[in-house]
Amino acid sequence: MKRTTSVAAAAALTAALALAACESAPPDKGDEPQARAGGGSGAPAVVAPGKPGEPARTLSPEEARRAVPPDTPNSADFTYAQMMIVHHGQALEMSALAAKHAVSPQVKQVAARIAAAQGPEIGAMRGWLKNNGNPPSHGGHDHGAMPGMATEAQLDRLRAARGRGFDELFLKLMITHHQGAVTMAGEVLAEGNNIQVEEMATDVIAQQTAEINRMRSM
Repeated sequence: MKRTTSVAAAAALTAALALAACESAPPDKGDEPQARAGGGSGAPAVVAPGKPGEPARTLSPEEARRAVPPDTPNSADFTYAQMMIVHHGQALEMSALAAKHAVSPQVKQVAARIAAAQGPEIGAMRGWLKNNGNPPSHGGHDHGAMPGMATEAQLDRLRAARGRGFDELFLKLMITHHQGAVTMAGEVLAEGNNIQVEEMATDVIAQQTAEINRMRSM
């Protein structure tokens, strides 16, 4: 939760800056000048929330602007986007098999929802990588190192399965796959630095946790 806490503090500080900017606007014609907090400069002070267990601080607007942390992507952000594109790609492959071989309407519906959600997410992550320099991945990411990824042998079994046997294997593999995605998203929330990546990871956790619960009930 480290990254979530820092983003919340940054958001609160940004809001305080916006409020300070509004308060520092020149008074309407005819208004009496009023004394403002922050000393004789006429600029309002900004109250910055402290870290958990620490008191708030009173900063000048300039100090407050410098205190807002940048969200420059770090290696965890880039690795997450690169790996999750591959991870989502396998989910799309499994979902395409379900459209052909599943017998349960509920399984087909789950597969359709996965395809509808994760296809655009791949596009969003590719766009984010392009906008941020699209650095090369280091060593191409080993599929076996990604949490929840099905092995090639498991995929071969899924490709050969039909009917109820397919449905049971699909649900088993996809639940594990989703659990892996949730793990990866949690890691980037703790280690990453970019707000856009955080938002994407938060969406993955919310959507895929709901789908895990749905599949377990089938």
